[in-house]
Amino acid sequence: MAARNPAGVGLIGAGNISDQYLTNLTQFPDVHVAVVGDLDTARAETQARKYGVEEWGTAADVLAHPDVDIVVNLTVPAVHAEVSSAILAAGKHVWSEKPIAVDRADARALLDQAAAAGLRIGVAPDTVLGPGLQTALRAIARGDIGTPLSAQTVMQYAGPDLWHPNPEFLFARGAGPLFDMGPYYLTTLVCLFGSVARVAALGSTARAVRTVRSGDRAGTEFTVAVPTHVSALTQFADGGVGQSVFSFDSPLTRTGFVEITGSEGTLVLPDPNTFAGDVRITRVPGQGRDPEWETVTPVGIEAGRGLGVLDMARAIRGGQPHIATGDLGYHVLDTMMSIDEAVTSGETVHVSSAAPETLLVPEDRDPYGATL
Repeated sequence: MAARNPAGVGLIGAGNISDQYLTNLTQFPDVHVAVVGDLDTARAETQARKYGVEEWGTAADVLAHPDVDIVVNLTVPAVHAEVSSAILAAGKHVWSEKPIAVDRADARALLDQAAAAGLRIGVAPDTVLGPGLQTALRAIARGDIGTPLSAQTVMQYAGPDLWHPNPEFLFARGAGPLFDMGPYYLTTLVCLFGSVARVAALGSTARAVRTVRSGDRAGTEFTVAVPTHVSALTQFADGGVGQSVFSFDSPLTRTGFVEITGSEGTLVLPDPNTFAGDVRITRVPGQGRDPEWETVTPVGIEAGRGLGVLDMARAIRGGQPHIATGDLGYHVLDTMMSIDEAVTSGETVHVSSAAPETLLVPEDRDPYGATL
């Protein structure tokens, strides 16, 4: 399609997460949100008007829009692959919320379809483009903690049925704490350590039925279809091991815990579900002394969700690779499915895919600058 300035963007899915995307995408000069689509066209209109988007309608209206280069897929996980395939068939590039699909075959088919059409797929989380992870990547590359040896991550709380007005999809196939929150933590670990080679895991489901706790549907019961607590071990192809907890069963909230231990120090990252925050390092203290911490000088501008869409738009125009690629999303999905299979089988599962090389965001990149 002909180059335009700025790149045209359409959204399919006007639910809760669309607020974050629209807040940022309507502020980046290099992209222009042309249309919002949803099964509920009234909801699409509400979101479009709220953010000054001129057009709204159905998913078909987004796909047919002549000014759209990239379509942002914000539908529920169960239909990510179907919607993304339709986007590619319409000749548009895809940015998909995580996960890329809910099974390997559909994800692989999407990547093959995009390659055959000369189109691109980007997959959330784009938090990996933020100052938090980018600062950590540079610290490790400099040898600030020596050789990375191991990782610990924790994401636990009582579950999204407490606050989400329609939480059923978060307890359905393709979701649960592993598939809903795992992409943030596992993508971070893959970017820091490289490809996952094998996994082991245990899981449980505390309650087979949950209740919507907020909104107009409060009191509505629904069935849980996935493990709501998963404890996973990961071994990376290039060395290093990790242990992670993903839970919707804990009355004690503990989220955003990412700790990387190296041969000469330990690096603590900010919440991988955010874009920024302090990156801190501690080294071995003297006997009887508390740890001493140093804060690593941050790199980059925070921005927010939609940063991956912007990165894709600039990369497409410049003929350069983008960072949060479909191949990265596929490897993270493959890892999560392997963890899920390990929960079911009780055996170690080998991960057959490999992650692409992690790319660094240029230190002078300004999301709010006009470059196209």
